Amino acid sequence: MMQERVLQDSSIAMPANGHRPTSPRESSGAATIAATATAVPPYTLERADVKTYVGRVFDLDEPRLSAMMSVIDNAQIHKRHAIFPVEYIIQPRGLAQKTREYQEHAVQLGRRAAECCLTNANMLPTDVDMIVTVSCTGFMIPSLDAHLINLMGFRPDVRRLPITELGCAGGAAALARAAEFVRAFPDKTVLIVSVELASSTFQRGDLSQANLISCLLFGDGAAAALVTGRAATGPQILDWQSYTFPNSLDAMGFDLRETGFHIVLSKDVPQLIRDKIRAIVDAFLSAQNLTLDDITAHILHPGGQKLLAYLEEQLGLCRCDTQLSWDVLGQYGNLSSATILFILHEWLTKKTMNAGDYGLAAAFGPGFGTEMLLLRWT
Repeated sequence: MMQERVLQDSSIAMPANGHRPTSPRESSGAATIAATATAVPPYTLERADVKTYVGRVFDLDEPRLSAMMSVIDNAQIHKRHAIFPVEYIIQPRGLAQKTREYQEHAVQLGRRAAECCLTNANMLPTDVDMIVTVSCTGFMIPSLDAHLINLMGFRPDVRRLPITELGCAGGAAALARAAEFVRAFPDKTVLIVSVELASSTFQRGDLSQANLISCLLFGDGAAAALVTGRAATGPQILDWQSYTFPNSLDAMGFDLRETGFHIVLSKDVPQLIRDKIRAIVDAFLSAQNLTLDDITAHILHPGGQKLLAYLEEQLGLCRCDTQLSWDVLGQYGNLSSATILFILHEWLTKKTMNAGDYGLAAAFGPGFGTEMLLLRWT
């Protein structure tokens, strides 16, 4: 088996030119993404492991097992990360135990991402005026932000906003909420921390197609982003928009049962996006007198390989435009709300952007809906 225990240092993102914010108290009058960071847990699950355990864990007849093997081969996911070894993940555990495990590891992983992001931004916890935490793969009260306040030394008056039910769209929504806050209070700073532990939702006894697909698709990880109104180098958030697809409640979500979270995932989700995404994006950009031809950075959430391929098709993009989204999907799987922040991290660390370049960020989640942001590099 190719699973291995590895030490994963949190990855720290800095704009490609290496600049840090110039002054932590100087207001720039714009919501700037000054830093990002990512963190993953120590265990890995590779494609060969998935094939081994799908056949061993799920009681599938030969035609269905063969079909699942084909799905694994075509999913474009090479590796994912998890908080436990796969031998432990597949063991039956009650909701109470899974919740305790989720809480412990969400705090640990979220703290790693948050500390790295603050270091990269050359800021302290006391410089943060609002914490936005995002997660949909577990449940905890007090929420993650409260734990981080006590562990990391944030001010007692820091504002808290936990976002818990937006699924894969949560990271993009958090960026939008941060931009709104900074626009209202131009000298303030927001720290976003997204933690998703999809392995905590594993359901051995659920043979639904949605559950089987989720076992092949989702991974564990955390990401953070710092949005500030103070003088900083990085992309500015110019505009944002939410769109909820009418009559699409059953497309995606979780069904909470005695055994924990059971995924709801319609096979029609990729087609739903395919049918409408171009008109939604065109309307969003036209409000700023822009078109897709004006966009340089395409920060697109890869819910799966079919969805990402449909986005390329409908938005007139080539693989070179979306390669970083494919890279994140391949190396981490779908990280739910953290995925968009992982992709943003890739753009900040691996691409050299010019002043004035525009970026479009888009993610999709339960509702069913999309969250979009328009960015401009400074």
